[in-house]
Amino acid sequence: QVQLVESGGGLVQAGDSLRLSCAASGRTFSTYVMGWFRQAPGKEREFVACIMRSGGGTYYADSVKGRFTISRDNAKNTVYLQMNSLKPEDTAVYYCAAGQGWTAVAGRYDYWGQGTQVTVSS
Repeated sequence: QVQLVESGGGLVQAGDSLRLSCAASGRTFSTYVMGWFRQAPGKEREFVACIMRSGGGTYYADSVKGRFTISRDNAKNTVYLQMNSLKPEDTAVYYCAAGQGWTAVAGRYDYWGQGTQVTVSS
């Protein structure tokens, strides 16, 4: 069992940056692939980024590539999402997730956090 708690969301202006954090409980954090997803009002949850267990590999949605960076610190049981050059269309609730597979499919992740709101004003 893994419990995930996101933090770092907020209201920013277009072009600003934010760093989201996701703290995981338990001793098995390093055994999970970690992902970030987001869900805007009236839209389905969409993949943002994922990172391998060791942090050695990452994968991004095209919409955030070059602007967002996912990283993890296994010693701190934490995964991060650095978001730069934010756009109004990045406004959403952001969720972190833990799973065993290397995938962008939300349904393949086993554990989810409660989400943190990111709002980008124009």
